[in-house]
Amino acid sequence: MHPEEERERLRQTFNQAADSYDRVRPDYPDALFDDLVALTGLAPGDHLIEVGCATGKATRPLARRGFRITCVELGAELAAAARANLAGSGVEVVHGSFEEWRPDEPARLVYAATAWHWIDPAVRYQRAWQALHPGGYLAIWGAGQVFPAGGDPFFEELQEIYDEIGEGQRPGEGRPRPGELTDNRADIEASGLFEVTAVRHYDWERVYGADEYIELLDTFSGHLAMPGWKRERLYTEIRRRLALRRDHSVRRGWGAVLQVARRGDRVSGPAGSG
Repeated sequence: MHPEEERERLRQTFNQAADSYDRVRPDYPDALFDDLVALTGLAPGDHLIEVGCATGKATRPLARRGFRITCVELGAELAAAARANLAGSGVEVVHGSFEEWRPDEPARLVYAATAWHWIDPAVRYQRAWQALHPGGYLAIWGAGQVFPAGGDPFFEELQEIYDEIGEGQRPGEGRPRPGELTDNRADIEASGLFEVTAVRHYDWERVYGADEYIELLDTFSGHLAMPGWKRERLYTEIRRRLALRRDHSVRRGWGAVLQVARRGDRVSGPAGSG
């Protein structure tokens, strides 16, 4: 399958998991939002555009800080969940594709939380540039798994099941420690449209019971796209192993990398840079 077709197929899977996404995906640390505001010089009342808001995990903390936010969400079910979650906050949720959508007014900040990698790399930086005021900012971050020293050994132990069903780690995939998640700074600057001004790391932990952890896995595109027999084998083994634990739970380490970039004066980046 062509990479663009595969990206589109996988990003559509999130629409199937709207309710679960809001329950089991982690909230981002307050420090991330505090730093974002400080690094960009935002003031209450400023207009922000969020790319791929899902159910509003990254929207609510900024709405509470007094910003006017327009969210662009591709999934109809996710957009509906976001409207319900953000009712009364003044946030506008647009059901549509960021690649094709055009704002009514420019923003001081365009941001994407665990969503930027789903946007077409051929146009995403141009669309963000066009949506911003001169001197505005682009901010990108996501939530990924990290493996702290002394962390839960469950994930290493479970790897044999992933290998058994043919879903083991790909070459080059590692187990990043806190502070080791990769960032997009090279990609951002290669666009020729933005200058990276800050990169910050955040790490935290969340405890899941068996059902909750399986529900979390069902919000990840790779697990949603698995054949049913693979999910059944994996989830049965997760339940069996956690049932043997005294607390019947697993500790998952989370990390996020906030990348902030200032809009440049150029109208477009190098050809093919995205």
